[in-house]
Amino acid sequence: MTEVEIVLANTGERKKIEAGTQLAELAAEYVKEKQEQEGKTPWPILGALVNNKVEPLQYRIYNPKTIRLLDITDRQGFRMYRNALCLMLYAAVRDCYPQATLQIDHSLQNGFYCRIESGEEGYALPSQMEVCRAVRDRMIALQEQDLPFEAKTMLLSDAAELIRPLRMPKTLDLLEHLNQLYIEMNFLGDTVHKINGKLAPSTGCLTTWDFRQYEDGYMLQCADPEHPDKLSLFQETPKLFAIFREHHHWVDLLHTPTVSDYNRIVHDMGGQHLIHLSEALHEKKYAEIAEQVRQSGAKMVLLAGPSSSGKTTSCRRLSVQLSVLGYDVNQLSLDDYFLGRDRTPRLPNGEYDFESVDALDIPLLNDHLNALFRGEEVRIPTYDFKKGEPFYSGKTLKLGPRSLLVVEGIHALNPKLTAQIDEGLKFKVYVSALTQLAIDGQNIIHGTDNRLVRRIVRDNNFRGWNAQETLHR
Repeated sequence: MTEVEIVLANTGERKKIEAGTQLAELAAEYVKEKQEQEGKTPWPILGALVNNKVEPLQYRIYNPKTIRLLDITDRQGFRMYRNALCLMLYAAVRDCYPQATLQIDHSLQNGFYCRIESGEEGYALPSQMEVCRAVRDRMIALQEQDLPFEAKTMLLSDAAELIRPLRMPKTLDLLEHLNQLYIEMNFLGDTVHKINGKLAPSTGCLTTWDFRQYEDGYMLQCADPEHPDKLSLFQETPKLFAIFREHHHWVDLLHTPTVSDYNRIVHDMGGQHLIHLSEALHEKKYAEIAEQVRQSGAKMVLLAGPSSSGKTTSCRRLSVQLSVLGYDVNQLSLDDYFLGRDRTPRLPNGEYDFESVDALDIPLLNDHLNALFRGEEVRIPTYDFKKGEPFYSGKTLKLGPRSLLVVEGIHALNPKLTAQIDEGLKFKVYVSALTQLAIDGQNIIHGTDNRLVRRIVRDNNFRGWNAQETLHR
């Protein structure tokens, strides 16, 4: 018997196991020990990080590895749960309505907004209520059967032949244009698909979810990763949902709802036209916002959004449109009001908490804003991110009668930030790098992934941090 040494990161234990041992065996042993120690059953193990790569429980260990077992409370484990839930939904729709198609349009508050539509001319689906009830009941049945999710590696050509009769043209188009011999396909019973990511081991692990009507479609609601026995809290966000609707209209105009559509346009030398059309649509939106600012009579635009959402770019482009309306636009970045490292708040683990609003010099910012609105000239700081301290380069700012101040930063809409400023002076804008470009009808590209790539590039170019440091932060 050949043995290999592993490190189980969950406990810090080094142990020797037989070569070829499945992660499922390690998970069962770990759950049993934890249950004996804590007197309660832990959340199911969904997969593992093996040398920092996500692997399913079917994975076998033949060489020394560092292994971290994942449950739904881990970020990677939650993704495995969501991927499996989407495949279970897809299987339920196919079982109930073989002539229908499922479109998972976008994520919304730890859930997914979906549409179920006729996939054949002349075929009519029942009412929305009946479809919802039938699909939900089928999902419950699949969950109770505790069916395994299987991943099989096969020839790409064989995978394409499996997909061909299933009315999945976007998925088929992607497969047929991949430059590789083999591909891993996902199976749930007789249902086959290519899911972008690893999956939980079985439908029985998907204990907390809901499927219900929402607007003119459906909502697949997921568990709360911090409290997996409860559904994620859902609050109505009509403005965000309206933006998603508008974005869908945009990608229809651009003819780029999926990656395969985008690839086709680029292949046909239409990339430059696509850029021009995208820029025109985007600029139109900034012009509309500028007109709303003019009508509001505000003296300051507060522009916020999550990390790497395009705040600085949006600030510049909105400023151009405001200038067209006759404003003398001045920009102020909250990044220049970060505290020095010696005053920056820290997380419980001792690291700097740059995401906290208290990492900003709030008193100084309010003093400067009030002085500006009184017509005074103010010396504006510049923040050196490499040194971790502000400095004064001689930059000053003074507002005139036609001046408009545009303030951008991740916390610009936090009431604490501008508590001393008259609300009547403010106009608030929220931006985010949402994307409706999907891989196919059931695999979306998450906005958080999009922003992560943008941040890695930005941090490397402007803040002196490599990709590993950005991921750590």
